[in-house]
Amino acid sequence: MTATTRDHDGEPSTAMPAEPAVVSEEALLKAQEFIEEEEGAANHLAGWRAVLITLLAVGVSGYHLYAAYGIVAAQVLRPLHVAMILFLTFLLFPTGRRYRDRIMWWDLVAAGLAVASVAYMILGGDDFMDRNTTPAGWDIVFGIALVLLILEAMRRTAGWIMPAVTFAFVLYALFGAYLPAPWTHKGYELSRLVGHLYMTLEGIFGVAVDVSSSLIILFTIFGAFLQYSGAGKFYLDFSFSAMGGKPTGAGRTVVMASFLLGGPSGSGVATTVTLGSVAWPMLAKVGYERNAAGGLLSAGGLGAIISPPVLGAAAFLIAEFLKISYLDVLLMAVIPTVLFYMALFLMVEIDARKYGMHEAVFEKVDSLWHLTRRYWFHFLSLVSIVIFMLWGFSPVLSVFWATVVSALTSFLRPECALIPYDVLRGRGPVVRQLWNSNLVKALENGTIGVLNVAATCAGAGIIVGVVTLTGLGLKFSSIVIDLAAGSLLMTAVYTALVVWVVGLAVPVTASYIICAVIAAPALIKLGVPDFAAHMFIFYYAVLSEVSPPTALSPFAAAAITGGDPYKTTMQCWKYTVPAFLVPFMFVLDPSGQGLLLMGSTKALATANWWSIAEVAFTAAVGIAALAAGFQGWALKRTTAVERVMFLVAGFALVYPSITTDILGFGLVIAALALQVFRARPVPA
Repeated sequence: MTATTRDHDGEPSTAMPAEPAVVSEEALLKAQEFIEEEEGAANHLAGWRAVLITLLAVGVSGYHLYAAYGIVAAQVLRPLHVAMILFLTFLLFPTGRRYRDRIMWWDLVAAGLAVASVAYMILGGDDFMDRNTTPAGWDIVFGIALVLLILEAMRRTAGWIMPAVTFAFVLYALFGAYLPAPWTHKGYELSRLVGHLYMTLEGIFGVAVDVSSSLIILFTIFGAFLQYSGAGKFYLDFSFSAMGGKPTGAGRTVVMASFLLGGPSGSGVATTVTLGSVAWPMLAKVGYERNAAGGLLSAGGLGAIISPPVLGAAAFLIAEFLKISYLDVLLMAVIPTVLFYMALFLMVEIDARKYGMHEAVFEKVDSLWHLTRRYWFHFLSLVSIVIFMLWGFSPVLSVFWATVVSALTSFLRPECALIPYDVLRGRGPVVRQLWNSNLVKALENGTIGVLNVAATCAGAGIIVGVVTLTGLGLKFSSIVIDLAAGSLLMTAVYTALVVWVVGLAVPVTASYIICAVIAAPALIKLGVPDFAAHMFIFYYAVLSEVSPPTALSPFAAAAITGGDPYKTTMQCWKYTVPAFLVPFMFVLDPSGQGLLLMGSTKALATANWWSIAEVAFTAAVGIAALAAGFQGWALKRTTAVERVMFLVAGFALVYPSITTDILGFGLVIAALALQVFRARPVPA
């Protein structure tokens, strides 16, 4: 890829060309370690073992696609899903690093015991669930075994923290009677706890596993179909062609590509690494230093988790917890997502002026028109989910048919086809070509990609079961409200801090589930609508992706750019924090719920559109003011006074009230006037 550079005034640059930035194999391997930290370090097997894993993974994907279209009872689908996930997890993820790339005898024992625990449950029928308050001896044995296996599966895929947190909740259920008020409860015997967690649909097999078995795995299969049909490469090429040529082109390309790539993947770290490996040389060429480039890449990756149509796994859980349509969750995410990317685009524009970045005119892979004309169907695959939902299909059937659309449209181009054209024409060894086809790879990776999230969902089911059994959610909400002295603002601040602290220890999905059951009731008790409380928690759970010590996205970006991990994290915060103050708007005042489009299509139909436009505009100006304040640059470099004015204005506009809005707009106008006045030449 070649580039010509010009300075910010359009003149050819006379500076000596810097050593071009390249992404080394070592940097990519280091970045890959962060993906493995989020998704687990899987074995790389060969021979018959690799064939076995492929057959099992393809079979699991096939079964879940069948379950999406056919009818499988919840008390069968959820346990079977857990058994399949645990079986593959123990074969694919080693006990420790020294056992990598092989299957040990104890892995086979654990996998077999997982299947036996679930088979015992399913074969027990209705009688098994009916005796959950007085379980038999073997019920307790298999129940304890399953809980321990889930803890071990989480340890293998996500490290020690999540199983330790889950085990702490189990200890709370068993020994809570010995704790001081207000944390105390009557205490539960082991048999009662096991019965609740293992023998009902309120513990391990509750909401989290329901969503994992019916939606999350289907979306990972859908994402794999997009990836193996070449959609990811097209989204990158499209972004490069659409955004190149200006000083802000490199940054804009990263922002746009992260949105398109993140949509189907829903993984912040994977999006950061995929994008960073091709975009870092471009960012370096236009003048981004290593930490700033890493911050922008990880901020873009973070957008993957909050961007429709897929969002992260937690978005499906929101729909299930609130018993609303997934389409309503997408609707609620629209304005916050627009504001998030608006903040990123503003930061990119300011970067170009602040650092005097150069133009970089890159050799494009192809023209924008030609790319779109040849590969337009990848956009159809992406939006087809929403189209099917608007037609009245359920979320499960919508993603099923979107996957079918993705598979069928891949045959419009031979290089995208999931099954080689030669197979359809009967040329060559059909079985071998099918086995090596992208269809088999997509089905295999669709299942493997969900293992860590599904194991976390099973563990989160244990936590939710303990919370519902002990009433911890109501206790915790009372403690928070008392601490905040009944103030909604302070309750929101404490809730955000709780979600953030929990997010430091566990992945986004688990963080949302835990806080949805222990922290959301506090906001709801003070009059915040349940949908606004859950979206507030979702956005602050997402912040954990860029918060040390689990800031995997910035750390992965730093590995690619060669920057300092913690400085890169702070740069990422600079890019993202303005947008993450917006959730306070939709919990502190009813008018702020307009940012969530009133939480449902039904409520939106009777909503005051002027009020929605007003609050969206206020949020946009607030974000712009915060961006200027954090960057120290608006129309030009700010003075200390102007910077403080912008920051105060931003925070004032985020707090929804007439007084703070007038103060905020007044400060923004005053600060801009000062900048314009300073721009005029001083008279002689």
